[in-house]
Amino acid sequence: MDQPAAIPDLCVVIPVLNERDNIAPLVSRLHAVLEATSWEVIFVDDDSTDGTRAAIAAVAATDGHVRLLHRIGRRGLSSAFIEGAQASLAPYVAAMDGDMQHDEALLPRMLATLRTGEAELVVGSRYVDGGGVGAWDRTRAGLSALATRLSQMVLKVRLADPMSGFFMLRRDIFDAAVRNLSAMGFKILLDIVASLPRPPAIRELPYTFRTREHGDSKMDAGVLRDYALLLADKLVGHVVPIRFVLFAGVGALGIVFHLLVLRACLLAGAEFPLAQGIATACAIVGNFVLNNIFTFRDRKLRGWGFLRGLVTFALICSVGAAGNIGVASFLFGPAHSAWWLAGLVGAAMSLVWNYAASSVITWRRG
Repeated sequence: MDQPAAIPDLCVVIPVLNERDNIAPLVSRLHAVLEATSWEVIFVDDDSTDGTRAAIAAVAATDGHVRLLHRIGRRGLSSAFIEGAQASLAPYVAAMDGDMQHDEALLPRMLATLRTGEAELVVGSRYVDGGGVGAWDRTRAGLSALATRLSQMVLKVRLADPMSGFFMLRRDIFDAAVRNLSAMGFKILLDIVASLPRPPAIRELPYTFRTREHGDSKMDAGVLRDYALLLADKLVGHVVPIRFVLFAGVGALGIVFHLLVLRACLLAGAEFPLAQGIATACAIVGNFVLNNIFTFRDRKLRGWGFLRGLVTFALICSVGAAGNIGVASFLFGPAHSAWWLAGLVGAAMSLVWNYAASSVITWRRG
């Protein structure tokens, strides 16, 4: 096959997770519609277990248009697109899913629209005249409509399909947004538009969402959770990181759990020091599990990493507790602060330490 130019005009970024059977057909379709364009495709694989990387390597062995970015310890379509776009120098960047539900035949028209200057961002839209959601059931269509309405809370421009994962933009528009991106979950288009310092010139082109042919859907409750966090981050993330808010919320639940276990142990006849030790251990384990599921879902620990993480989290919390006691004791004693202020400052110091240290050590990026 012909080789792409050193710096192609268009980079198509395709995040994948267990999409082995879609790789070769998808590349073949890209060749069919982009034959008149200098292009490359970057597959960003979040450590698939079904042979996806081998499938990409098999195609890339004879096709210079195909590149692979293999990520370990990180998950999420948004962050995958960001890393894929940053790995290319192409002046135009497109986002597509790896499940072949997006209509690749729209890519040349998207590129032509950007080149003429008619728009800075072109969106493949299911919600403009001529577009459609295909075989979606009523529940999924209703959730998508609700998410679209909620998105207007953070957007500065009207967009019929902000949930679309199929779009193309100029490199300078991506660069203008990238430092403000939340990189949470799956809705990277919404993230980009909400992160730009000014509303971009947008053109929406209709397409009909196709039915998945191979692999499994990635839609689950976690996607809804990530979307809610993205909206929250765009609303208040400039004041306090939304991940820190989640961490603090889990900590508050941990305090309640600690008191419940402590009370149960005392009712069972345990001495207070033993009961307090058991309650503390249970709270630490509970906090770690919840943070692993919710706060750091994109860096979720498994297997031996889970056990290592639990140990480091417990040690970090122990240091935080010691610092809490030390700071609070100093404020209450030599500094003569009110008991509640001393306790509050000590707890806040411990919270900040636990969050910062566990972010870097326990749930460090791969």
